[in-house]
Amino acid sequence: MIVTLIVVCEVAFWVLLAVGLALRYLAKRPRAGAVVLLCEPLLEVVLLLVTAVDLRNGAEPDWKHGLAAVYIGFTATHGHYLVRWADGHAAHLLGKGRRPARPPRHGMAHTVHEWKMCGRAIGAAVIAAALLQAAIWYIDDASQAAPLREWQSRMGVVAGISLLIAVSYTIWPRRPKRADEHAHAHAHAHEPGPGPGPGHGQRAERLERSGPPRPTRRPGHAESGSEPWPAQSDAGPGRTEPETEARPPAAHRHPEGRADPSAARVRE
Repeated sequence: MIVTLIVVCEVAFWVLLAVGLALRYLAKRPRAGAVVLLCEPLLEVVLLLVTAVDLRNGAEPDWKHGLAAVYIGFTATHGHYLVRWADGHAAHLLGKGRRPARPPRHGMAHTVHEWKMCGRAIGAAVIAAALLQAAIWYIDDASQAAPLREWQSRMGVVAGISLLIAVSYTIWPRRPKRADEHAHAHAHAHEPGPGPGPGHGQRAERLERSGPPRPTRRPGHAESGSEPWPAQSDAGPGRTEPETEARPPAAHRHPEGRADPSAARVRE
């Protein structure tokens, strides 16, 4: 009977929550919706009274009565939090408000959030332990109170774990993940720097294939102190054409095209 009543109370909690939100946002009757939502704590009162009557009628205390006390404790501390969460999301989905902010995930804000959740968990454990102690005093039989004592020990474990979690986030606060920052830095490191303009790579590749530039022979006499490059011919590689007699400069030639005899004597 107690387990069935616990399930009924849980289902009724969500039904009342849905009806209250529908009256508030769909029917546009916020006062009626608030009245329905205020009926939520009555479910815990009903469960508490039924559990007390069951024990008074001579029922042997067992895990079901302990579970009822734990359910009442956690609903008392987390019920308002769940109602506010559902109200914010309903307002956002129906276009009546902004999207609720998510709980902080990093830094000191996340640590404060964890301490708030720790406070709710410890408060639930304290309420459940107090109800269990009241049941132990009510039955006034140490031999029958063993199952209720076990639930009290479990509530102590829940409170201790919640406290350790909050303390751990205080000593080692959660830091934001730097995966995106590392990826951005890695991509920036592999970006090409400001090098030569377009086509520079193609020109360098052509120069490597063709080898160093070959100097060309200028027409006329070679400069002083240097030897002219041998002329290339089609006879084959490594062979040069026979040397020909250099023609006199144009300044020593006869106007009619014949060589000037005085220039010839000077050369001799």
